Amino acid sequence: MSLKGPIISIEDDEDDQFLLGQIVKQLDIPNEIRFFPNGQLALQYLEATDEQPFLILCDINMPIMNGLELRRRINQNETLRQKSIPFVYLTTAANPDIIREAYEQEVQGFFQKATDYAGFQQQMKLLVVYWQNCLHPNSTL
Repeated sequence: MSLKGPIISIEDDEDDQFLLGQIVKQLDIPNEIRFFPNGQLALQYLEATDEQPFLILCDINMPIMNGLELRRRINQNETLRQKSIPFVYLTTAANPDIIREAYEQEVQGFFQKATDYAGFQQQMKLLVVYWQNCLHPNSTL
């Protein structure tokens, strides 16, 4: 994890992408945010980049490759596993079976998207502050 690396958002809903972008600006989060509409495009980026992303925020239900499959593919890729990029689900799909499957894949968090702007903003603030202060194998300044 790099504190200066980009935040990767895998989200197919353009309205949620817009809201997340606005929240990142309002909270003065210095990290660039990169949006991907599905897991396949995000995986292609992660496999090709030399960057060390700060955080991955991922929806569950998306076309082409959903969030659970993306996490499986990251775990199967030794190079991506070694990067130890914090992977957090941020989704409306929150039932016990999905949550259980997510944690079986060693996910670092699972959040049901807040239903209002203030709640969504608070979730993002908590997530970013937590990971800014958390130590893990690839922490860099």
